[in-house]
Amino acid sequence: MSVFAATLRRELLLGLRTPAEIINPLFFFVVVVSLFPLALTPSPETLRLLAPGVVWVAALLAVMLSLDSLFRRDEECGALEQLLVAPGELYLPVLARLCAHWLLTGLPLVLVAPLLGYMTYLPVEVLDTLWQSLLLGTPALTVIGAIGAALTVSVRRGGILLALLVLPLYVPVLVFGAGSVGRALDGMEVSSVLAVLGAILALAVSLGPFAVALGLRISSGD
Repeated sequence: MSVFAATLRRELLLGLRTPAEIINPLFFFVVVVSLFPLALTPSPETLRLLAPGVVWVAALLAVMLSLDSLFRRDEECGALEQLLVAPGELYLPVLARLCAHWLLTGLPLVLVAPLLGYMTYLPVEVLDTLWQSLLLGTPALTVIGAIGAALTVSVRRGGILLALLVLPLYVPVLVFGAGSVGRALDGMEVSSVLAVLGAILALAVSLGPFAVALGLRISSGD
């Protein structure tokens, strides 16, 4: 666990020294959701109906926007190569990197989502389901996207390739995440849908770091 704690602290410090990587996904999330009503209609009924999908798609794209730089900095300075040749399993260092990345980029999206949901006329009683779904869904999006980022870390300008790799894998999280908010909006029970999101998150956290480590080794040629 000392390896996990040291890696987590290092990644958080490095992330705080580059605030643009934190602000850009959050700014993108806020701008997309805020501008969406201008492209449709200011009608509260229409916006309330579309709000779950709009917020979730914007969150998904904001998470994906931050993934390209997840391992890029370490790959350019040689720290990634040192990590790969270091003794021991890569599970804990990779898990710490993913946790730090989510704390810096995913957690702000979760915190600001209720405000954006209120702006799109979601009822107050639905906002609780919105942030819970994002709290369960955004870490899963980070882990899944990290697999694609690991496979494309050595590819220059691999953003399009990264999107092609991870977008199909994002579909279940998107469906259940937006679906839980839609069910709450219709007054239906949502605990079962949130439980599925929790199961996806548990599967991603338990197996995802192994897949990320394997992707890093493949991309580095080890």
